[in-house]
Amino acid sequence: MKKENSGMTGRWKTLFVSNIKLWIFLAILLIAWGISAGVRREKDFRLQQGISRQVLRFHVLANSDEDADQAVKLQVRDGVLDWLEQKLTAEEQDRLELMSERVEELLPDIEQKASEILRENGFSYGVRAELGSSRFPEKTYGNCTFPAGTYTALRIMLGEAKGHNWWCILFPKLCFLDCVHAVLPQESEKQLQNVLTEEEYESLFDPAEDTYKISFRYF
Repeated sequence: MKKENSGMTGRWKTLFVSNIKLWIFLAILLIAWGISAGVRREKDFRLQQGISRQVLRFHVLANSDEDADQAVKLQVRDGVLDWLEQKLTAEEQDRLELMSERVEELLPDIEQKASEILRENGFSYGVRAELGSSRFPEKTYGNCTFPAGTYTALRIMLGEAKGHNWWCILFPKLCFLDCVHAVLPQESEKQLQNVLTEEEYESLFDPAEDTYKISFRYF
């Protein structure tokens, strides 16, 4: 019995040691994954912050998800964009700080223009326009993907502003693009290159993966 008990004790010790090695390996794996993920998140956040400082977004929020409210939202979008194109000088359209200042000055007029479009289409609800910070999800324009995060935006809120919304990049001028375009036009790429660092620019065309991979080499 003593020999049998001694053998069982030895097997338990071996199993225990093997499990300890496994748990140590798993702990190292998790620590390495956490460090890698943390470093990547920090880098992604830094890049998004840099990009957001050079971008002005345009955001239109519909009154509701009713077909009529969604349709007039797009009419307001098109009408305000065309109107802004006429109001902003070439210099204002080429420099973010000038465009932001001018858009802020024009907020009452933007509200009036949007209201006119609503009235012409038989809608009586109000309009609010503001320039401020908003949270946006990730958005792709052609082959260029802007990361999710907080951006400065011209926001037009129609009525209760509870419906699906629409957004684009007002500066640099990307509002004419949509997901149908496979490649960003050369002119738009040049605009982005002029206002972003090389790292920020390249990140738009090589967005971060949602998962983080760690590889190990065994000797």
